Amino acid sequence: MRKKDHRNGMLFWRNPEIKRQLTGYLALSAVLLLAVWLCAGQAAKKESWNVRREICRVALAGTGGALTLAGIFHFAVTARRYGRLAGLSEQVDDFLHSQRDPDFTVQEEGELSILQDEIQKMTVMLKQQADALFREKRYLCDAITDMSHQLRTPLTSLNLIQAMLSEPEISRERREELLYRQKTLLQRIDDLLVILLKMARIDAGVVDFKREQVRLDDLVKKAAEPIWIPVELKEQKITFRGDGQAVFLGDRDWSAEAVGNILKNCMEHTPSGGRIDIFWEENAVYTELRVEDSGPGIAPEDLPHILERFYKGKRQGEAGFGVGLAFARMVIGAQNGVLTAQNRPEGGARFTVRFYKRVI
Repeated sequence: MRKKDHRNGMLFWRNPEIKRQLTGYLALSAVLLLAVWLCAGQAAKKESWNVRREICRVALAGTGGALTLAGIFHFAVTARRYGRLAGLSEQVDDFLHSQRDPDFTVQEEGELSILQDEIQKMTVMLKQQADALFREKRYLCDAITDMSHQLRTPLTSLNLIQAMLSEPEISRERREELLYRQKTLLQRIDDLLVILLKMARIDAGVVDFKREQVRLDDLVKKAAEPIWIPVELKEQKITFRGDGQAVFLGDRDWSAEAVGNILKNCMEHTPSGGRIDIFWEENAVYTELRVEDSGPGIAPEDLPHILERFYKGKRQGEAGFGVGLAFARMVIGAQNGVLTAQNRPEGGARFTVRFYKRVI
């Protein structure tokens, strides 16, 4: 500790600003002492030489003592201030290199206290930014891992199909079957990449959602268009019931795609001959849309996670990637809305969308 203090003391006197102050102090002291000598001599010129010399000596001693005390006080206060600044510098350096939270001691009121407060605010802000960056990196790593996992299965199947197609003795019917499966897998991969790109744009905040009045009856009809053919093939029935004047402020195209993913999920989990019911209404607080199906519902252990990205429940099967409902939640949430999932008391799943009229 003594070595450190000695080193700090040496650095203090090597400081260019301290050198200038010391030089100025010594020059000013010399000028003042000379002036005191001359003034004392002039005042005592009528006295004898011994008396005059004694008067000058006393005047010089008093002035020199006062200058010495003033110099000691000035440089002691300056050294103390520089010591505090060095302490702050060491804590900031320690924070930058070790990411440990700085332990600022309470300074007295003044400029150093203000500087300490500002440095403390800066370190808190830097730590928050570092934490946010770490979370973003971890999220990106998890997303890439999930994407690679989701793509591995169809790519493996494509490689197997390609190997089967290369067999010389394959029949025409078998070839057509494999080509159809290959086309289906390629379409699944394309759909996954498209929806992941859209989700990444929403995460990045680069999607400019429109703020226009959207009629619910138009929205649900547009959302249901892509699933009409598979609904007919499964002999399912879709019913629409709601207020024809119900509207909300949002983006029609993005919202239709989000609701379409909800309808697609219900269609895939509803058995042949089942039904999907769509209800909507508007009140003073929000506009609500409910989608219900007659399927087996959502497993209790899946309910808390069913809207998470890449989550596949027990009843999901191999057809989905677990991104449709997560995409719907992101789109609806970006428009001041909320998507919830639950089971109906009489059986089946229920998805509720609420677009709030004010920010919640």
